[in-house]
Parts: sequence; C-alpha cells; structure tokens
Amino acid sequence: MSGLGEGRPVASGSIDGSGYGRLILVRHGESEGNEARQFSVSPDIGLTERGAEQARVAGRRIAAEFRPGAIVASSFRRARLTAELIAAEVGYVGPVEVEPDLRERSIGELAGAPYDAMHRHPTYRHDRFWEWRPEGGESLEDVAQRAGLVLERIALAHPARDVVVVSHGGTMLALCAHVERGWLRPRVARNCEVVVVRHAPGRGFELLADATRAATVPAASRAADADADDATG
Repeated sequence: MSGLGEGRPVASGSIDGSGYGRLILVRHGESEGNEARQFSVSPDIGLTERGAEQARVAGRRIAAEFRPGAIVASSFRRARLTAELIAAEVGYVGPVEVEPDLRERSIGELAGAPYDAMHRHPTYRHDRFWEWRPEGGESLEDVAQRAGLVLERIALAHPARDVVVVSHGGTMLALCAHVERGWLRPRVARNCEVVVVRHAPGRGFELLADATRAATVPAASRAADADADDATG
C-alpha cells in the first residue's frame, strides 16, 4: 500500500490520467437484515461485524486502484457507515455526501419477510422482475428513475474524477440498468461488491466489465454467504 489509508487527503482525479471520470459503485457491507436473510424494516439498521470488515476490505482495494475525489452515500445508515469505513481506508478526509434518492427500494408489504417471499408472491413475474411492484412499495424501474438522476448529477459535478457511490443491492441493480439501458444483470451485487462506471462529457456511461468484484470475508454460516438473486437491502 502507498499510505492512502493513513488519514491524508487523496489527490482527486482519475488515477490513470485518461480524462474519464469513474463512478465506483459499492453495495454496503452485510447488514443485520442481510444476516437474517430478510427484507429490512428500517433505514436505521447497522452493519454486522462481517459487514464492517467487508467495507474495510473494499476500501483497501479502492485505495490501491483509484483516487476518490468524493464519496457519496445513500441516506440509509448501513450505506453511510460503509462509506465512512471506506473513506478511512482510502485516506479521504472530506465529508461523505448524502443522496436520499440512492436509498434502497421500498419493498412495501414484504418488509420483514424472508427474501424468498418475493418469488412466492402470486403476482411476481421472474421474466419481468424489474416491473414488479409490491403493495405499498416500488418497482426496480421506479428506483432506476430516481437513482439514475443522481448518477447523472454526480457525473456532471465530477467530470474527470473518481467518485465512490455507496448504495444498496436493488439500487445498484437499477443503476446498472440505467447505465446499460436494459435489465441485463442476472443478480444483485453482493455485499461490498464494486462495479466501476466510466463516463465523459458527450460519451455517456460505460460499465467496465473487468472491474466487477466483491469483498470476500468469511461468513459465519453457509446460509449467510449464499447468493440470492433478490437479496436486496
């Protein structure tokens, strides 16, 4: 490591000197809801110990490859905590900017239910999953509409900088759909998975396929480490 995690400010700008800006999309670390494998009931739930370590690992990886000039997070506590842990690892000393429209999808009547309740819902369609809206909640298309505007705004404000953007499983799925102009990803991001989006004025967004990875921290149980296509939170 080059000392980026020692509390010193990091020079802004793209580390590769390409002139492109890069948005480093990160799902928050494992939350208490993720550990229980149920849809979260509150924006105030925190990270598990494993989730905090995932955030630190992600921060060290980001420090090795990027020079964040800004860090932005969802207003939900688990995302803000993840962003703060990443900031400490990369040596970013500025404020974490909070964007409420990066919040997780509202799951409506399924709040507190196990993840598989979505697939078992009588109105759910796996082949059109992005359109499905639970009673009292949002569809992924709804999330893409609000969160996509945030991504556009961040790119406009930071045209040639690296910016860390910490959000949620459903939100990252929606952001990738916004970037790729279609629902092409087969699953939500794992906890602290990183997806890199490159952008430049007049060139739009490009998702870098070779820059997708997750922070691997051993799980306490096989169930906690299992992939779940709809495990958002």
